[in-house]
Amino acid sequence: MRSKLFVPGSRPELFAKALAGDADAISIDLEDAVEESRKTEARTLVAEFLHGRQRSVDGKVIIVRVNALTTPHFEPDLDAIVGPSLDLLNLSMVESAEDVRVASASLADLERDRGLAEPVRLLVNIETPRALRFAAEIGKADPRVAGLQLGFGDLFEPLGIDRSDAAAVQQVQLSLRLAAGEAGVFAYDSAYANVKDPDGYRREADVARRLGFIGKSCIHPTQVPLANDVFRPTDREIAHALRVVAATREATKAGVGAYMVDGRMVDAPFARRAEDVVALARRLGLIAPEADT
Repeated sequence: MRSKLFVPGSRPELFAKALAGDADAISIDLEDAVEESRKTEARTLVAEFLHGRQRSVDGKVIIVRVNALTTPHFEPDLDAIVGPSLDLLNLSMVESAEDVRVASASLADLERDRGLAEPVRLLVNIETPRALRFAAEIGKADPRVAGLQLGFGDLFEPLGIDRSDAAAVQQVQLSLRLAAGEAGVFAYDSAYANVKDPDGYRREADVARRLGFIGKSCIHPTQVPLANDVFRPTDREIAHALRVVAATREATKAGVGAYMVDGRMVDAPFARRAEDVVALARRLGLIAPEADT
């Protein structure tokens, strides 16, 4: 999920266009992008879209961001969208592990009533100072949590923190990534509001990738190719990862725990990283399934 394109839930004419685009995931928004007076309408439109979706045809990850637990819209949002066509539920304005558990319980009730065998996974927004402080606990709160996602707008703006301050951005990115690592879930980077600054988007995405984030949000289609390019493993990285995987296989047979590949020492953490790179390259069609055998 290198790229995730936001689409307002009140703009159904954009749903098909987004599905036809190059984003790995489509994030339909029922929260900030929808005015209060149109919440019910947007909910109905998104439900109709999900009901008519053919999952095996579009190949996209479909995410819906719902309104916060503290709003009267949360339960109606869940009631409208929970079903087999929803891949990830994006929880907004989460403040604690208990918030995640409450949301999970509501999902479990709906899944049981609807006979859904596969639980809906959660992408949890970290967008308040408290949420950032407890991000690891939030990530570990429930098995449904698949990843943690930064929200710089809600996190920085109320505090008067300059969004263009690279040091502040990187400090928060690293904090979130470490919390996600402790929780055993993926980290996903925030949106970048200035669509006329592709260089700024790429710089921020480059840092996120080096910190181990799997992708970055896009608020405009022009940002999608930037994210896809940044979060694509390079040919050099893929070639090295394949050599590490092959060397690891031989070392395991020989009972060796640490070994050299391309002049670098390799042990278990490096081997796991190489396996992740190879798996991503396979998903993107950059190498054949048998390329590491």
